[in-house]
Amino acid sequence: MKANSIRARVRAEMTDEIKEIARRHLATDGANLSLRAVARDLGMVSSAIYRYFPSRDDLLTALILDAYNALGAKAEEAVSGVPPEAPTARWLALAHAVRDWAVTHPHEYALIYGSPVPGYQAPEDTVAPGIRAVTVLGGILEAAAKTDTVTRFDDTLPPPESVANLQRVRSVIAPSVHLTTVIRALSAWVALFGQVSFEIFGQMRNTINHPAEFFDHQMRAQARYIGLQ
Repeated sequence: MKANSIRARVRAEMTDEIKEIARRHLATDGANLSLRAVARDLGMVSSAIYRYFPSRDDLLTALILDAYNALGAKAEEAVSGVPPEAPTARWLALAHAVRDWAVTHPHEYALIYGSPVPGYQAPEDTVAPGIRAVTVLGGILEAAAKTDTVTRFDDTLPPPESVANLQRVRSVIAPSVHLTTVIRALSAWVALFGQVSFEIFGQMRNTINHPAEFFDHQMRAQARYIGLQ
């Protein structure tokens, strides 16, 4: 039993070390990871690394899961200390948590929100971690609806096929919230990540010299658009 425990601990430590080296390669090579290169940096033969990650895609999946979960944990922690009846403050806490994590981990952000990796197909087990942050948004909407701190707008709905898709999204993140509120919140969510992506990928360079302040201004505007009070 003790020997099994030691082997499990050694395997976990080696797995973490492999992932850490792979993250460094994200900074120089993007998602074009090479298991041979990672093994070389670890000082091990390439065949040995396959005992931990049978393929490049398995290693990519591990990095993607870690990134989604790290972002989700950051979002959950940021919102947890803000009262449910203060939806604008909760939205701003969530938005700034996303930006702060992205600025601190730009290459991991690029892995999950940048260009798709050619030839890579994400497995089903990335879905739950992938929606962890937007689930926090859903919690903000649910709390705002219960505390009557969100204004409902009677917007014109999109075409029926889009409505069906949006209803499925609502059923996952905020099932008791009015659909028009969820639609506005999803638009704000897209604006949030658009703002972050423009900053991370350099589209605002030499245009917006104070990105943090501009981001806060834009996110406050999105709170008003959603109807958060």
